[in-house]
Amino acid sequence: MGNAKLYKIGELAKLSDVSPRTIDYYTKLGLIEPEKRSDTNYRLYSDETLSLLRRIELMKNEKYTLEEIKASLQQLNKVSPDDSVRDKLTSIQLHLEQVVKEAKELDPIIQQLKPSQMKKLYKILTQPTAACIEALVILLGKNPFS
Repeated sequence: MGNAKLYKIGELAKLSDVSPRTIDYYTKLGLIEPEKRSDTNYRLYSDETLSLLRRIELMKNEKYTLEEIKASLQQLNKVSPDDSVRDKLTSIQLHLEQVVKEAKELDPIIQQLKPSQMKKLYKILTQPTAACIEALVILLGKNPFS
C-alpha cells in the first residue's frame, strides 16, 4: 500500500460527510471494508473507501436501496478494479435512471405524436441507444455475442 493515507473511522466520517455509525453499518453489510487494522486495533480505511462512500451516498440519493447498491457495486467490481472505470459506470447508471424517469414523464406527449413523427423520433433514438446498451452490457460482462 506504500505511503497512502489511512483514516480512522472518525476522520473518514468527516471527509465523507457520513456518520461513523453509518460507516460501521456499511462495514457490517459488506459495502465497505477497512484496509487494515492499526496496532491498537482501530479499523483503518483508504482513499478508495472514501471514494466508495461517496459513490454509495450518490446512489442512495438516487433512491437505490442498500441491497441494490451492494449488488451494483459487486457487478462493477467484476468489470474493473479501476476506481475511475467504476465511477464512470456508476455515473452512466445514474444518468440512465434519470433518462428513464424523463421518458416516463414524456410518455403522454409521445402518445399524441402522429405516426410520421413517431417514426422520426424512433429513428433518432434507436441507434445511439442500442449502441450505449450494447457497450454497457459488454462492460458489465454480459456479452450476448459470446
